[in-house]
Amino acid sequence: MKYSLDTLPFRNSFAALPGDFYSRVVPTPFESQAHLIHFNMQAAQLLDLDPAAQYDPRFAAIFSGKQALPGADPLAMLYAGHQFGHYVPQLGDGRAILLGEIINARNEAWEIQLKGSGQTPYSRQGDGRAVLRSSIREYLCSEAMHGLGIPTTRALCLVGSRDEVYREKVETSAIVARMAPSHVRFGSFEVFFYRDQHEHIRTLADYVISQHYPEFADQPDRYLTLLHTVIERTASLIAQWQAVGFCHGVMNSDNMSILGLTLDYGPFGFLESYNPGFICNHSDHQGRYAYDQQPRVGLFNLSCLAQALLPLIEVEAAKAALEGYQARYTAQYHQRMAAKLGFEHPDAQVLQLTQTLLEQMQNSQTDYTLLFRALSSVTTDRAEPMPALRDLFIDRARFDQWLSDYPG
Repeated sequence: MKYSLDTLPFRNSFAALPGDFYSRVVPTPFESQAHLIHFNMQAAQLLDLDPAAQYDPRFAAIFSGKQALPGADPLAMLYAGHQFGHYVPQLGDGRAILLGEIINARNEAWEIQLKGSGQTPYSRQGDGRAVLRSSIREYLCSEAMHGLGIPTTRALCLVGSRDEVYREKVETSAIVARMAPSHVRFGSFEVFFYRDQHEHIRTLADYVISQHYPEFADQPDRYLTLLHTVIERTASLIAQWQAVGFCHGVMNSDNMSILGLTLDYGPFGFLESYNPGFICNHSDHQGRYAYDQQPRVGLFNLSCLAQALLPLIEVEAAKAALEGYQARYTAQYHQRMAAKLGFEHPDAQVLQLTQTLLEQMQNSQTDYTLLFRALSSVTTDRAEPMPALRDLFIDRARFDQWLSDYPG
């Protein structure tokens, strides 16, 4: 079954929560005519949306907020969060508006959010817009991360206009139609913890469990199980980031997904020359969110979530759950690095090979991705020299020794 724009089954389950969780707001359409820049066929398949919908004259108007879809109930979500280690009491969707969710034929719900669709009560003096440049980056990177097998939000389409917005310079504006099973964040819980609205914490936890973790909805310890599950998913997510050399750039707790998705592509980056201290955010003057700090920050953010859930779970149980994070992350990271070197299990020899290789890469500022790509050409027959590999290192003799120890 394929849906047209007229038959898309829309609902907004988040809007059924109490009004303290959001503000209803109508998207602000572009002043100039919107135009479709790109339509994501793979993402459309998740919605069972007929690809022909992109040619409907209404398509750009709908996904730029000018025209509403039946069943949509637009809102901006409220949340708080720890930004660069400091608690900010009220944040929320400052330039993103949640239209609702589409239920596909497999009974999967996909929320549709228009990012760059105008001001909301949480815009904090911002204009609520997104520039084309950053919108393209998010559109492409979210799909690239999906291609790498890393949990992420998706992008249905990119809509542009001639409207001007002012950043460091004048740029044109755009809107990304972002998709995810949920856009609930750690900060969605934090805001009600610090406001002493503990019943709202329970309401939100029950909502998340019923929508996304129904398998333990009837368990008496379901809130602790929720915390354990989010810890496991977050540890796995960050291990995947580290293995591919992805740097998020702004790992504030309000940018952490309750489902363990890569959320909010701001000043992200990928490692080029291998530098564990690489900082991709020019505003991160202290390197809090440097590449090698991401696993530690993941634990900090999970601690913020655990604190917010304390009205529902015991302190000692929350501490014990957090203590399991490092082992889960390390096991996942080692397994993925072993796989990059062509091994099934990360035994002691493989771990030593990995560590030695990374040290040599750091000393030579070797390109992280190109090196592992080049290693895929290594065979057991190495009678011939391998200049494509050796030339990536300053100390070629030392790398030759590593290669002789590498049984790949």
